[in-house]
Amino acid sequence: MRSRPFVPFLVAAAALSGTAGAETPALQGVVSLSSSASVEVTKDLLNVVMTTTRARADAAAVQSQLKQALDAALAEARKVAKPGQLEVQTGNFSLYPRYAAKGGINGWQGSAELVIEGKDMPAIGQLTGRIGTMTIGRVGYGVSRELREKVEGEVTAQAIARYRAKAADYAKQFGYAGYAIREVSVGGSEPQMYSPAPMLRAKTMSASADEALPVEAGKATIVVNVNGSVQLTR
Repeated sequence: MRSRPFVPFLVAAAALSGTAGAETPALQGVVSLSSSASVEVTKDLLNVVMTTTRARADAAAVQSQLKQALDAALAEARKVAKPGQLEVQTGNFSLYPRYAAKGGINGWQGSAELVIEGKDMPAIGQLTGRIGTMTIGRVGYGVSRELREKVEGEVTAQAIARYRAKAADYAKQFGYAGYAIREVSVGGSEPQMYSPAPMLRAKTMSASADEALPVEAGKATIVVNVNGSVQLTR
């Protein structure tokens, strides 16, 4: 019986080995680019967090006093609440034990928050002056979604135009006729909302509008970034 030749197998193996060893050609004429555009706007959103704390020997007493203070603040805020202009909601409500130096619980302490937010800054400032059961904990100014969306379209168009101008300029400098977009991402950044908290003010139930929070919104910068790469073409 004659044995079968192994030549075809050797040729196939050699061909396979040559294919596996081939390297993918490196990309040529690809340039990574980035551009950005920005616009400065006046912040139109005010956020105030009002807070109060209580401490007593009995946990139920602390909880009851916090609830009374929060209910009174809510009742005052609801008188002037208006969707989009002045909105109010409760924030954190916590209760925790206090421990003696030698160990063991020797009392209870708790805190409650009321969050006031909206575009009517003068009304919010006056409201904080009328709430006598809580004090101002944090104040923040920001840009509303409506204003941000209004200006983002214009800023995005500027950022994309700058990106395309860069691509065309680089293509020309490298001796190419033009370019084609390979991949691109467009994104923006939002301004930080909160600013440092003002000094807390102890107020009584007879607080008046003279104690209204002074408001000065300031400016914010809306930024849009464009990043990606282009293929230079002949």
